[in-house]
Amino acid sequence: MAMQNVEIPYGAYWSTPFAKWQGSLQYLHSMKFAAHVAKQELAKRNIDPTVFDSGVLGMTINQYQSFNGAPWPLHDLGATHTPGHAVNQVCATSARGLFAAASEVMSGMANVALFLAADRCSNGPHIVYPNPKGIGGAGESEDQVFYNMMNDPMGGHSMMQTGENVARRFDITREELDAVTLRRYEQYQEALKDDQAFQKRYMTLPLSVPTPNFQKEACVMTGDEGVFPTTAEGLAKLRPVQEGGVITFGNQTHPADGNAAAIVCSSDRAAELATDASIKVEVLGFGQARDDLAYMPAAPIEAARRALQNAGISIDQVDAIKTHNPFAVNDVAFAKALGVDVMQMNNYGCSLIWGHPQGPTGLRAMIEMIEELVLRGGGYGLFTGCAAGDTGMAVVLRVSDR
Repeated sequence: MAMQNVEIPYGAYWSTPFAKWQGSLQYLHSMKFAAHVAKQELAKRNIDPTVFDSGVLGMTINQYQSFNGAPWPLHDLGATHTPGHAVNQVCATSARGLFAAASEVMSGMANVALFLAADRCSNGPHIVYPNPKGIGGAGESEDQVFYNMMNDPMGGHSMMQTGENVARRFDITREELDAVTLRRYEQYQEALKDDQAFQKRYMTLPLSVPTPNFQKEACVMTGDEGVFPTTAEGLAKLRPVQEGGVITFGNQTHPADGNAAAIVCSSDRAAELATDASIKVEVLGFGQARDDLAYMPAAPIEAARRALQNAGISIDQVDAIKTHNPFAVNDVAFAKALGVDVMQMNNYGCSLIWGHPQGPTGLRAMIEMIEELVLRGGGYGLFTGCAAGDTGMAVVLRVSDR
């Protein structure tokens, strides 16, 4: 079923730069930082936070008192009477969160919703699960981030193994992966031209990073932190992480920290909330899928097909494609399956290059996709990405004149 009467007001969205694991954002509480940024961004746009009648928080990594979910950051940014809830689909959390907000608007449950996506991979929690009946009362424990990246609860495999499995399914070579990785780095350089003009369309730069108590300035970020200079020669020198494999530390992403947000509303409210009322950004359709056990990077393929079907368009009508690509494998497999040019996807950046803070990863990609479509003069955009549990979720948007 296609979405109807649901829009993202043009310019009513933002993203922080992303910081590498254990970098400049490592000490900031994800929810507090998301509220801190949102309060400033809303003020810049002269948007009163009391306008929101619903809020969605997309977050995957526990923070202190995150039990409270969306109402906490909503309160801190000034939406003190706005109800809300939290969603988590690991790496597909942004698509799931946008679906949640859009569904509330389409159903009439909300007119103007705020979707916040925030995560901090750094300093992930160590969780203890007590078991009084265990040996000596000992329970189980896990490092929420690292352990789950390395140990799938259903198959015991690592996420990297899923990438190797999909590479074998689609006969993907190391050379293909390195070529796509180099292309993604080159595309990201386009976003940095003219003093980061493209990124500044949606990102406040430089960004003043507060201290953990949000009372002073700790440092200033002038852009993404953790992007590695990439050359064909450098990629070729790297050894596969697994013996006999094709994935290296060069053709996969890195954990990161950051947040992003977007307003989602009914069509009759979009113009008043937009920074340019002449631009229309419609949410048209969603799709979800699950592939075989341990084939996570293939799931976005079927998710994309279903989103396109629900939106009522074909892949040939899509003008811009963005993916969450923790591995270059994702893009090569997707392009082979859908018959698109892998070198034309992910213009201006993607998670393979600027990092992967999980919750906000996809939302930043969708925001960049909107801006790319605006620069093109409009058109259809497709975002798709994978998530733990061999799942994927996709979104179709359309940019046009109002």
